[in-house]
Amino acid sequence: MGHYLHNLRDIEFNLFEVNGLGEHLGKPPYDQLDEATLRDILREVANLATGVWGDAFASADRTPPVYDPATRTVTTNEAQKRAFRAMVDSGFIIADLPEQFGGLNAPADMRWSMAELLLGANPADHLYLAGYPWAAILWQIGNDDQKRFAELAIERCWGGTMVLTEPDAGSDVGAGRTRAEQQPDGTWHLTGVKRFISAGEQDLTENIFHLVLARPVGAGPGTKGLSLFLVPKFLVDLDTGELGARNGIYATAMEHKMGLKGSATCEMTLGAEHPCIGYLVGDRHDGIAQMFNIIEYARMLVGTKAIATLSTGYLNALAYARERVQGADLTQTTDKAAPRVTITHHPDVRRQLMLQKAYAEGLRALVHYTARWQDEITRAHATGADTSLAEAMNDLLLPIVKGVGSERSYEMLAQSLQVLGGSGYLQDYPIEQYLRDAKIDTLYEGTTAIQGLDLFFRKMVRDRFVAAGHLAGEITETIERGDPAFADERRLLGKALADVQAMMTSMGFWAQAAASGKPEQVYKVGLNTTRLLMAMGDLIIGWLLLRQGAIASAALAAGASERDVPFYTGKVTAARWFAHNRLPLLTAERYVCEHTDDDIMSLPIEAF
Repeated sequence: MGHYLHNLRDIEFNLFEVNGLGEHLGKPPYDQLDEATLRDILREVANLATGVWGDAFASADRTPPVYDPATRTVTTNEAQKRAFRAMVDSGFIIADLPEQFGGLNAPADMRWSMAELLLGANPADHLYLAGYPWAAILWQIGNDDQKRFAELAIERCWGGTMVLTEPDAGSDVGAGRTRAEQQPDGTWHLTGVKRFISAGEQDLTENIFHLVLARPVGAGPGTKGLSLFLVPKFLVDLDTGELGARNGIYATAMEHKMGLKGSATCEMTLGAEHPCIGYLVGDRHDGIAQMFNIIEYARMLVGTKAIATLSTGYLNALAYARERVQGADLTQTTDKAAPRVTITHHPDVRRQLMLQKAYAEGLRALVHYTARWQDEITRAHATGADTSLAEAMNDLLLPIVKGVGSERSYEMLAQSLQVLGGSGYLQDYPIEQYLRDAKIDTLYEGTTAIQGLDLFFRKMVRDRFVAAGHLAGEITETIERGDPAFADERRLLGKALADVQAMMTSMGFWAQAAASGKPEQVYKVGLNTTRLLMAMGDLIIGWLLLRQGAIASAALAAGASERDVPFYTGKVTAARWFAHNRLPLLTAERYVCEHTDDDIMSLPIEAF
């Protein structure tokens, strides 16, 4: 049996019982799909994830890709090659793409359900499949030639990368120095060095295309001066699809990392020894806005990866706890002859397990709730309806999926390891690798601090709190008219909502003061953006768990099958437990926020 343990039952519960996806199938734009088909696909993806795909998980860590500086190439191991080929051959990776690309046009909710299964089983190899979504985005934003290129990339299974970060710039993307100089034939020559490029070089696909941010000669400073360029590893004859000359972009180093070692993270050098030819995407200088199409997809992907890893970590811890016999029951510790029991009998182990369960299932619910808004955007486009609210809600939720998903998952995976005790620290069990592989999720595609700043300044203040207000309205609906059986929990949810809104009010006051002649007041905002991010996450998780608890309670009352009784009972208990054990902590966070001073901002750095 492999390392990966999935929770397909909970995924289907979110899809069909909570989000009601089945109601939208058989109608445009999902008129060719039905619930039975999607359930069959999920089962097959789960089988692949627990089979050859998941088999490469440990081998990619123990025998990671090898970089050859002489040839500037990367070689992956045989298990990775088998996993990659099996995934491509299955066709599942393009299930969410439009039919014109051979896909099923599956809803976003289905896309992220499949992604959870694949990311939980083998996250490193999943990064080599980025060519598919990146090509689909290129097709949307590119010119006619680039649309043709994107079609070839999907048809021929080319790799794809997003190329932003530079050694001296880091997260300050606008400080990038990579240059682009236009040529007489309309192409561009790019020069510079980029780093931390996932799957920048590999031997799994015949070609790789890089989507590169660079500054055209003469363009202004900052992010507004950046443009996006399509830079293929091999140039392509768009008429025949044949590969041509090697382009001047090379991997010049590969990072040696704490985890996720199976993914080749490369330094890429452009134009050092012969021209690196790039093509201006969409024939327009709008690089940062174009790249954000990719960044937002990547942030959803990272959050889903983190949450998927937490889920399998928790389930591995639960499986171990059910079998591990150690100590007597706490009620019999004075009896030296008392029988030894499994550690699931010990109160603190149960606390740890419920903490992991609540976050794993609550964060999964967050992914599905966000995907529901993404589906609403797609359906609105199909019918010509207004998309503004759905887009604003998706924007609001993405930093929470990424930031809270990655932070809480890493935190909870430490609890998963704790359940195993010393055994969890060994490579005999997968959790130590889960922890190493998951830490990157809090760092790339914008650190947690960046997600907090994005949430408050871009997704709340700039939006004039419209999306945040709509979310509060949905939560208030549950508080005021939810299941009467959860009256105490709804009251706690109401207090949590008030606490989070009070934090937003304080931060809004400081931001307004900063804009009105007291710039130092913005420090108080910056000291609380991560706090608000995490508080928003707990508030939404508590709310979503209560919604699920009400559905589960109704199913139990209606006479759920014997097989489903434990599942629904667990849902009810997790909702109650989180409301009573986690939501009250937001009152303390509110207190800290409201009493923030900026003393540490004037503290001499030598005093730290």
